[in-house]
Amino acid sequence: MTCDIAGGVATIEATDTHGPPRNCAYPDIQPEETDVSQHIFGADKFSLDTPILCIDLDVMESNIEKMARYCREHGVDWRPHSKCHKTPAIAMRQIEAGAIGTTCPKTSEAEVMAQGGVRDILIANMVVGERKLERIAAMRRWADPIVACDHYAQVEPLAAVCRRRGVTVRVLIEVNIGLDRVGIRPGSDTLALAQAIDKLEGVELAGIMGYEGHLLTISDLSEKEEKIRTAMKVLVGCAESIRAGGIACDIVSAGGTGSFHITAQCPGITELQAGGGIFMDPFYRNTCQVKDLEYALTVLATVVSRPQLDRAVLDCGRKTMNPDIHMPVLAGDHDAEVVRLSAEHCELKLGDKSRGLQIGDKVELVVGYGDFTTVLHDEFFGFRKNQLETVWPILGRGKLQ
Repeated sequence: MTCDIAGGVATIEATDTHGPPRNCAYPDIQPEETDVSQHIFGADKFSLDTPILCIDLDVMESNIEKMARYCREHGVDWRPHSKCHKTPAIAMRQIEAGAIGTTCPKTSEAEVMAQGGVRDILIANMVVGERKLERIAAMRRWADPIVACDHYAQVEPLAAVCRRRGVTVRVLIEVNIGLDRVGIRPGSDTLALAQAIDKLEGVELAGIMGYEGHLLTISDLSEKEEKIRTAMKVLVGCAESIRAGGIACDIVSAGGTGSFHITAQCPGITELQAGGGIFMDPFYRNTCQVKDLEYALTVLATVVSRPQLDRAVLDCGRKTMNPDIHMPVLAGDHDAEVVRLSAEHCELKLGDKSRGLQIGDKVELVVGYGDFTTVLHDEFFGFRKNQLETVWPILGRGKLQ
């Protein structure tokens, strides 16, 4: 069997007549015979098969620089959340732009980031269970993780494991500033937990964190700013109380993409976790009213059916894009609207300018909410001026433990 390239397309010649025809995607094929039809660097975007998840590298890099610069200008560190990309290569680009590290939702994703060269990693979640705690202690030997907590019952077992392994791990107390998800009550409860942690060997209290996620979608911008500032005063007040008790509390961490412009300006906040803005999406722009970042994440799709003059169907659906937070929108000069997604179909209602779409035409859709779409894909296809420059495996995909 051979795998030849002609005109940018992989041509397969199978010589094995036993069983189904083989192609270059099968794992028993030698490395020099791998399928390169989707990975021809320099290929035009619209020559590739669909659907694929695309990054406009120029736009993403511009968004990264804007967010990093905004943090610098307001004197806060940037520790961007990785849940939107789950890819060490992208995390390292953020660090090159000025980020101090990354934020992860799970232990296994933090391991992926550490293996990719990221050292300073916040696991912004509670870590419970002996196996996970052993993994945290092991990670400490080649990275510097921070673990969130909101109860002594989470911290004491971590401290015990760390003592056995001869390491010390930093922890942040998560304070409930109104989201009512996790987090200890502000005030005396937060102070008491800080005092208890301070007495434990094997862990080090690095600071506190809080998330104003319940305030991101307030439509009145004056009200939104007022409520975010109020929530941050509660968080900063907890840090001041801890310090007044003689305990170090260097980190005060907060901020999502939908609020980072406001949170960065709040006195006492030391770092932001906002990450999704590097891709930007209609949820952040339309619902959270973040206006100065551009769309970088799209899905390339093909028109596979034209059942009516004002309707077209694409080869992508809920298994390609998650519409729950915000529906995807057509990129470019289209007046088409996404009206329904099923498992493998995306239905468009076409306006006058879009009715010329034909079966086989390719279109791009801006992902409605990046975090829920990235996890559906194995790879990012990175383009610069519509030419394929890189393919990044989404190594943190499926890391749920």
